[in-house]
Amino acid sequence: MRLNPAPALDPALPVDTSDTVRFVPLGGLGEIGMNCMAVETAGRRIVIDCGLAFDGRGLGVDTLHADFSYVLDEPERLDAIVLTHGHEDHIGAVPYMLAACPVPVYGPPYALSLLKEKLAYDGPRDFEADLRPIYPGERFEAGPFDIEPYRVTHSMPDCTGLILRTPAGVIVHSGDFKIEEAPTDGEGFDFDRLARLSAEEGVRLLFSDSTNSVSEGTTGTEAEAHASLEPLVREAQGRVVVTLFASNVHRLRALTEIAKATGRKLCLLGRSLNMHARLGKLHGYLDDLDAVRIPRDTARSIPRDQLLVLATGTQGEPPAAFARLATGTHPDLSLDPGDTVIHSARIIPGNETGVYGMINALERQGVHVIWKRVAPGIHVSGHAHRDEQRRLIELLRPRSFVPVHGTYLHLRRHAEIAEESGVEDVLVVENGAVVELSPERMRVVEQAETGRVYRERGTEISERVIKDRALLAELGVAMVTVVVDDRGRPLGPVDILTRGVLHEDENEDFLDDACDYVFEALRRSRRVQERPDDETLEIEAKRALKRFFAKTLGRKPLCYGMILRIDA
Repeated sequence: MRLNPAPALDPALPVDTSDTVRFVPLGGLGEIGMNCMAVETAGRRIVIDCGLAFDGRGLGVDTLHADFSYVLDEPERLDAIVLTHGHEDHIGAVPYMLAACPVPVYGPPYALSLLKEKLAYDGPRDFEADLRPIYPGERFEAGPFDIEPYRVTHSMPDCTGLILRTPAGVIVHSGDFKIEEAPTDGEGFDFDRLARLSAEEGVRLLFSDSTNSVSEGTTGTEAEAHASLEPLVREAQGRVVVTLFASNVHRLRALTEIAKATGRKLCLLGRSLNMHARLGKLHGYLDDLDAVRIPRDTARSIPRDQLLVLATGTQGEPPAAFARLATGTHPDLSLDPGDTVIHSARIIPGNETGVYGMINALERQGVHVIWKRVAPGIHVSGHAHRDEQRRLIELLRPRSFVPVHGTYLHLRRHAEIAEESGVEDVLVVENGAVVELSPERMRVVEQAETGRVYRERGTEISERVIKDRALLAELGVAMVTVVVDDRGRPLGPVDILTRGVLHEDENEDFLDDACDYVFEALRRSRRVQERPDDETLEIEAKRALKRFFAKTLGRKPLCYGMILRIDA
């Protein structure tokens, strides 16, 4: 197994650039989410997926995505964005790339419908996006690349992997995938197509999804989740609320069928859930939904034992429907003792506190809560486990292998599977590695600068602002105001204002001492005796205040100074 960085280049082994392909992961390698990869040959370039992630630190950041500078510094070279499917970590940042570089976007029809919704909110103004649908088995060209989508199964409809025919050979990108023999939407994993590809053309390189590479065995199926959920709904005495990922239209279809089978009406709570319901109907995935669905403003009038509610907010997000039901603040529905809530989703690492807080709030109300730890079958992942990952590698028999989509641990564990399966050329890289692929070999040739872009309501926020917010949350802030004469000498008492630094009961006496300390420090300062300007005085005042906090509290909050100069 080779790890990035690769050995130094050997000048005795030149590469013929006419049959060379380069790929540069900008996001998604070494982390979960923000998937984005540039692939280039013959001076042209495409981007595969362009996703975002969410920031849970409470610093006012709504989303973050990869820094696209590597691509946008030469926008004339970019021919297209190609999407594998419609999850946010694959399409969420497309509007921001299009705002800087309006190129055609190719993707499965369901993904493009979702992208249209995003562009309506976050897209460039006065811009008509060039969205081009792609279908499994139908080849198309984007710049110098010959691309063929193939069908994969995942936790949302209309998902694809990609076959790229390049001067260096055939490259297969798995997209996000799992393997289900009998998917509930009938869109089965395209084994036959990949088997023919391997036999007839061979596979030079495989990129494969590593998200669940630490999980043994195989992923459960949506049919199994359906079978686990139905008896829970059927046996419940009161209302049943199921919280689920809005994009899991397979699960939404299963719960529609369960509502019909148990004689319950179905109510959808949450904007994103209603959007996927609308698009699912449009694309033919939810034909029976209208037979059981009711408007949310009629939910209170339905007898408790005849209502099935689906709600967004599986991760305990405060504005979402699940949290508002748990706290009793939802405008359309309240829960009563004896009702049942089913958490049909995984708890993303880092969100445990919020989710368990909601579960506890519901249990205090007498609501019975069921989640994956106590009923494992109520949720199944959309990502392949190790046996499925091995099955794809052995089906394609690639000459080279690069794991994608995951932290470094996930990438390494997936690389081990490839080695065990007989792939000799396995390379583990993270964001920014520039990897060159020729018919003969694969190697890292340089490192591109990569990073993250933070956004608040769509507007970019600098990393300096994020760092300041984090420090404010951790340390608090103190502002010192000093009145000085025209020579810069301090006059009268200093004033200090703090936020997030002191306990209320220690505030007054402590700040009096702090004011005296800063005043005396300024009065004795040699720099202050030399007719300083306001900037010098601010620096001196801040330094003095920090010294006081360090001596008395053992920590230093963020300190700022303000100078008020009075002319004699």
